[in-house]
Order: sequence, then C-alpha cells, then structure tokens
Amino acid sequence: MQYKLPLLLLVGPTAVGKTEIALRLAERLNGEIVSADSRLFYRGMDIGTAKPTSAEQARVRHHLIDVANPDETWSLAMFQGAAQAAIADIHARGKLSLLVGGTGQYVRAVTQGWTPPEVKANAKMRDEIGKMNEEHGKEWLHDRLKSLDPEAAEKIDARNVRRTIRALEVILTTGKKFSEQRGQSDSPYALLTIGLKRPRSELYARIDARIEAMFAAGLLDEVRALLTKGYSPELPSMSGIGYRECCQALIGQWTEEQAKVGMRRATRVFVRRQGNWFKESDPHIHWFEAGDESVVEKISRLIQANLRA
Repeated sequence: MQYKLPLLLLVGPTAVGKTEIALRLAERLNGEIVSADSRLFYRGMDIGTAKPTSAEQARVRHHLIDVANPDETWSLAMFQGAAQAAIADIHARGKLSLLVGGTGQYVRAVTQGWTPPEVKANAKMRDEIGKMNEEHGKEWLHDRLKSLDPEAAEKIDARNVRRTIRALEVILTTGKKFSEQRGQSDSPYALLTIGLKRPRSELYARIDARIEAMFAAGLLDEVRALLTKGYSPELPSMSGIGYRECCQALIGQWTEEQAKVGMRRATRVFVRRQGNWFKESDPHIHWFEAGDESVVEKISRLIQANLRA
C-alpha cells in the first residue's frame, strides 16, 4: 500500500476565524501553515487581504505568502507544485502540514491531484477571445462561458478574466467542456478536512467589522501606494475585493462609504461562492463552530485520533 503524507485541511468562509484557529492548532500540534488563499500571494497587499500579520507569522512558519508582485501571475499549476513541495518539506522535518484557505479551486488542485487540460495554448483563439472581452466586458464573457459550460462558470469567478479566457479557449479549441477535461487522481495525502462555520448573521457582522477595521488601518493608503508604484487597477490582483472598490474611491467615482458598501456586498457573494466548494452536507468535512471556546481542543483530539505525522 502506498504511504501517503498526512495533511490537515482547514476550510471555511472568509472572516470565520481560520487564521487564529490555524495558529493555535499549529502551535499545539507542531505544525506549519501552507496558505491556499490566492489573495495572499501578493507583496504589498496586506490590509485588504487580511494577511496574517508579522507577529502571527512569527508564531508559526507560513508558506506561500508574499511569493509574487501584484503584476505577476501565479497560475493554478504553479501553486499546486509549490504547495506540494512545501508539504513534503514540512513532513521531512517531522512536522504536520496545515493547508489553510478559502480558494476552493486551489485547495482541490492540491488535495485531489488535479491535472490541467492537456490543450496547448492557441494564441489566435486567445486573441479573439481577448478582443471579445475588450468589446463586451468581463461579465459578457463569463455569461458566454456559462452558456457553454455552466459547471466551469460556477467555479470560475467572473472577475478572473484570465481563467475565463483560458476555459473558453479550451472549449472552442476542442469542442468539449472545460469542466470535463480536467484530470483528477486519488488524493496523494492522508487527508483530514476540518470546516469552520458560524451562524450567517454572526459571520456577516464579523465581515462588516473587519471592513471597518481595514479602512481604519489604512486600506485606502495601501491601495494608493500600489497605484503610485504603477500597478494598474486592471491587474487581476487589483480586482480582488477591497482593491477594486478602493480604486473607485481614489479616482473619485465612489465615496469611501460607497466603497465599504461595495465591499460588504461583494464579500457576501464570495461567501456564497465558497459555500459551493465546501458544503456543510459534505460527509468528508468535519464541521466545528468557530465561536466555540473549546473548538481548538475538540479539533486537536480529532486530529490526534486520525492523523499521524
């Protein structure tokens, strides 16, 4: 029987409290954290992504945070390879890997052994699709994907134009759905998945409070500094929640309050999208109430009973 490396996966919606619980678990279980949140890749994007602070990163070693500049692209395949290498390194040093995040496709790529469609880039097709995006906009382009492959459209954020274009390129080149061409193998890990949840009203209150705290901590100044360095508002990294709304405020299209309202609305949509990836009905996920005072103790007992580093 093939030996599989033990891996703890910690998932849950944004603002549920994954960061602090992951830190406490890692400290208790001699672990290190591998981030599966694509927003945390980028240097200089700290406040708007709720990136673990320097003090938090000093408590426990983190991997795959601040690995790229905002104008660099980290593909799904790049992340998958880097995450697998980090997990292997952590295990080789006798520690437990905690894969933590809310970006569903990045989590699944690692834990389910995804392989991307083996379709070579079609530059001519990609250019044509890019022209359609410029002419009609990203929402129209995503609707086009939805009409051809609803499953792929459900899993790809409409703001991620690069992935939308790639999916359409593969579909139009092969005549087959993008969602049916992604390979998948058995998980390379002895996986234990922990889900964190809160009542929806409580979660939304935490989201609203976090957005207020971000502005108080200088989110507008953070975005202004990125723009001053020459990073375009059109970059995929700058289209993330918080950054696009602040860009609108800084160019005078929105007020600060309108930016906050936009962030609240977009974050609620994002929470629902995360729920499509990690469902409470999934029998493979062990769900815990994040607000339970003894949640770390309860999760620790489950891990110790099921995983052996």
